[in-house]
Amino acid sequence: MKQLLNRLINHETISKEEAKAALVNVSQGDYNESEIAAFLTVYMMRSITIDELEGFRDALLEMCLPVDLEQYNPIDLCGTGGDGKDTFNISTLSSFVTAGAGVNVTKHGNYGVSSSCGSSNVMEYLGIKFSNESDFLEKSINEAGICFLHAALFHPAMKKVAPIRRNLGVKTFFNMLGPMVNPAFPKNQVVGVFNLELARMYGYLYQKTDKNFTILHALDGYDEISLTGNTKVISNNSEGILKPQDFGVQEIKEEDIASGSSIESAAQIFMDVLSGKGTAPQNNVVCANAGMAIATAKNLAPKQGFDEAKESLLSGKGLAAFTKLKEISKN
Repeated sequence: MKQLLNRLINHETISKEEAKAALVNVSQGDYNESEIAAFLTVYMMRSITIDELEGFRDALLEMCLPVDLEQYNPIDLCGTGGDGKDTFNISTLSSFVTAGAGVNVTKHGNYGVSSSCGSSNVMEYLGIKFSNESDFLEKSINEAGICFLHAALFHPAMKKVAPIRRNLGVKTFFNMLGPMVNPAFPKNQVVGVFNLELARMYGYLYQKTDKNFTILHALDGYDEISLTGNTKVISNNSEGILKPQDFGVQEIKEEDIASGSSIESAAQIFMDVLSGKGTAPQNNVVCANAGMAIATAKNLAPKQGFDEAKESLLSGKGLAAFTKLKEISKN
């Protein structure tokens, strides 16, 4: 590791194979905490290359505990985090709304590192069971239309660095990797990223796969559709800009989608929105993101996806998916 660190500190890049080997060594406990922290810190100070990102991704996918849910043709809605915006749990809420609309979801998530409340924090607080048992996950997606994949249960390398990431408290390259390493290997995916450079890198890497994908970056910095402005969209065969008006809604303010100051308040916002008690901006931002997932899975226009998402949320179908998953979690 010392040799690798010296090269990186001297502004050298490493190959895809070296990046992959480094992460395998991390998972095997070959490096101490200080070495891992230094390794993470280097990538906070300079841009990651496509080869490095691809190597890290390949290592995590190769070492993960896979779960086979291919027969359900699921989609994942996952953001990188690290945008510093501290919104409420939009992608997690959108996942349940998507499931309520009849599109199966394998939601990959983790505890918050650079935000106050990640998807795993709110799911755990609300009584959703974390498991890597295939029978439980299959029962969840079969009956509720959604299962939750808590990253640490599937990724030994992520588990090793979790305490270090928590202590650092800032975004690392693991934020960049999260959406790319769903252990269910879903063929459909909506990914939110925290900057345009990463959106293009994701686009390049995803074009090399057989995924049906949509990559999102709000131009004012969010790793999802925020409706506070326009959103850059990259998909399998197109690239463009989405405006709030494309969903038939008006632009909203940043404070309209802010998170609570604690896990408890974040969970309250989550249940309020899912129960039909959310504000119009909260409902619209959830439905815009769920709508893009529905549109991606069904090959629809964004407005058509939005309308299906709105019906799922307001009719209580999204809440029913959550209630069913919670019920399965208790058994």
